[in-house]
Amino acid sequence: MNPDLLLRLQAMRPQIRARWEALLRIERLHTPLANPDTLVFMFDLTLDEVLSALPGRPVRSAGPRPVCRYDSNPMRAYFPALEQALLEALIHAQADQAAAKSGRSPSAVTERTAAVTELCATLRHIARREIAAFDKMCSRAPVRRRRKAARSSAAR
Repeated sequence: MNPDLLLRLQAMRPQIRARWEALLRIERLHTPLANPDTLVFMFDLTLDEVLSALPGRPVRSAGPRPVCRYDSNPMRAYFPALEQALLEALIHAQADQAAAKSGRSPSAVTERTAAVTELCATLRHIARREIAAFDKMCSRAPVRRRRKAARSSAAR
């Protein structure tokens, strides 16, 4: 991703945030932590991490979207909504960038495709890490509840 395109994305942060929140609000909530009113507090930190990792090394493939193992994982809709919001913004930024250039470059399609792949790969790398961390917490929750229940029944 070229630096000009990255600057355009940085300038679009308010629009990306607004679209991301709108996309999260149409999702069905699986857990109170997945409430957009709660998740909105993480937006800037996540956007900072994704955008600071760009431009990075060339990527061949973005790989599949990460999946949550547990329905209670609040990241279930968080990262797909961000991916959609970022891709929409990237498409607009690419169109603006192309309009600003007077001539057409034969490598323009390749550059645009590479930017999309890099953005998705970077985001999915971060998403995999975060989703795995929440899945780990979700997998431990039933164990903690069972232990607590066992202690309270033993105390009776």
